[in-house]
Amino acid sequence: MIPNELIQNISKSQSLSDHWVKTNVVPYYSDVKIRYLLVGNEILTNPDTGTWFNLVPAMRRIKASLKTHKITKIKVGTPSALNVLESSFPPSNGTFRSDISGPIIKPMLRFLDRTKSFFFIDVYPYFAWADNHQNINLDYALFKAKNVTYTDPGTNLTYTNLLDQMLDAVAFAMKRLGYPDVRIFIAETGWPNDGDIDQIGANIYNSATFNRNVIKKLTTKPAIGTPARPGWVIPSIIFALYNENQKPGPGTERHFGLLYPNGTKIYEIDLSGDTPLSEYTKPLPAPTNNEPYKGKIWCMVAKGVNETAVGDALSYACSQGNKTCDAIQTGKECYKPDSLFWHASYAFSSYWAQFKKSGGTCSFNGLATMTPKDPSFGHCKFPGTTL
Repeated sequence: MIPNELIQNISKSQSLSDHWVKTNVVPYYSDVKIRYLLVGNEILTNPDTGTWFNLVPAMRRIKASLKTHKITKIKVGTPSALNVLESSFPPSNGTFRSDISGPIIKPMLRFLDRTKSFFFIDVYPYFAWADNHQNINLDYALFKAKNVTYTDPGTNLTYTNLLDQMLDAVAFAMKRLGYPDVRIFIAETGWPNDGDIDQIGANIYNSATFNRNVIKKLTTKPAIGTPARPGWVIPSIIFALYNENQKPGPGTERHFGLLYPNGTKIYEIDLSGDTPLSEYTKPLPAPTNNEPYKGKIWCMVAKGVNETAVGDALSYACSQGNKTCDAIQTGKECYKPDSLFWHASYAFSSYWAQFKKSGGTCSFNGLATMTPKDPSFGHCKFPGTTL
């Protein structure tokens, strides 16, 4: 992959593009089976920082550089998140966002079509379900639904799982721009095996069920495809190999792995798809968070984090809001014990209680964790947040 920050320069310089391919691809190509070269990651997800309009020119340059080095078997693409669509429901209504559709997506599709490459898309039924769990059946998202289907009124196509719906929305969006035959490559899919207390459905049972079932679907021969593209092969990558335990953000971000950071398996999985589901014999722990958590939670300093970073986060939390840290000032009710852990935990809880409604999180760049156990003691009452 080409890092996001190089796209702008590569788009403007063929010699820089040639140099990047010469340095990062050519020396390894004879020994490593390199088949895809992706330019940036989810570039069109965030507001434009000057990279959007350089994306397709950079893809063209990289393809030309590969050709210069007589490398013809590497496909060039770029992975997008599903929010490149402004409409995805029903699938036949799939439409790219108006800000990128004409100026960026259409030339990109022209390039992908001409070079016989793929539209790389990150597809997460987990997030679609978690954001709308009142209306989407969990079994439908996990490929487990026996009698739950959805029929698209625009096409009369019947869907038996959420992933197919999401993929076909992309297919219809491409068709709408005049490119019905560009293949789809799932650049990322997966389901988190754990998360924060307020993150519904992130557990080992659901993660194993989703990943086993999606592997079974994608490795079946002949290929199943989707209702709008029956029989099409969908190359795919499961996200992720390891739990990325140092990644910032909500808890799910650190729990998409098939393995723990020490390399041990979180659950049995066979990426070849050869193992029948009935042969996974080790029982999975029953899910306990498929319904939203109801009650109070507090935000505390996580175990084993960097003390200097915690000190900075404490200063930040105390500088925000109204009287956020009054109770931990010298002589006040929460001053003792005079420890960084307790002062920062109070500050994190107090900050979160004030700012959750306006988008504040209990993250602090991975330094914080949620707990349902009230940390208050004596006269010191920690502000809690009700879910």
